[in-house]
Amino acid sequence: MDRDLYGRALAAAEFLRTKTKHRPRIAVILGSGLGGLAESIEDADVIPYNDIPGFPRSSVAGHAARMVIGELCGRAVAIMQGRAHYYEGYSMGEVAFPVFALRLFGVEEIIITNACGGINEEFAPGDLMLITDHINLTGANPLIGPNDERFGTRFPDMTEVYDRKLISAAEHAADLHGIGLKKGVYAFFPGPCYETAAEIRAYKALGADAVGMSTVPEATAACYLGMRVAGIACITNMATGIARNKHSHSEVLAAADAAGERLGQLISALVTGIEE
Repeated sequence: MDRDLYGRALAAAEFLRTKTKHRPRIAVILGSGLGGLAESIEDADVIPYNDIPGFPRSSVAGHAARMVIGELCGRAVAIMQGRAHYYEGYSMGEVAFPVFALRLFGVEEIIITNACGGINEEFAPGDLMLITDHINLTGANPLIGPNDERFGTRFPDMTEVYDRKLISAAEHAADLHGIGLKKGVYAFFPGPCYETAAEIRAYKALGADAVGMSTVPEATAACYLGMRVAGIACITNMATGIARNKHSHSEVLAAADAAGERLGQLISALVTGIEE
């Protein structure tokens, strides 16, 4: 973390307050091809990332790169329609910066989604997976650098990054709406290339059920900041060595789009179930 992180995050939060009357306690980060939920937000204020001080700019197809703040199922929410990635050349701190800004904006719960590859062979493209834990394979961390105690402790505990009560609430919401839901461990790979078959065998041996190029920086920062985190991965393809075909980003976007309606239903039900 840089020495002026608190000031920069506060400037971003104060900017957001000038652009909307809503004061959300809940935020959602939407991954590649999963931005459709933002279109259902009512009384929405739309703020491009380019306008928000300090926000990194996403250059990846399938990321609209804008904040949508309004109401979902009667609850105030802040929707991040797309994100920046480590593989775009940003530092881990820059990738996680929006989470720091959202925390100072008043957000207490955050739902983080992604499109990823399936390692668990009981999974199939289109499945939704609740993240129960993660493995950081990058060797980098958004909390490296000077620590500001106004945010959190120097050595934060990571026993429960993904909140158990939110996991239970998501499972209940899925059962209520007939949405199939898997659970598993997410491995964070730096990208931008897809993993090799040998790497996937190694990650499987380490206990990973899915692999992707996002989520962990934001989840790590959110846990450090005392936020309750839910992670939902959309399995858009089976990983290298398991899949029969070569990978493509267009394949990922198509699969994410096909699963988008179910993901939106799940998030809406989860938002409704979060206690006031």
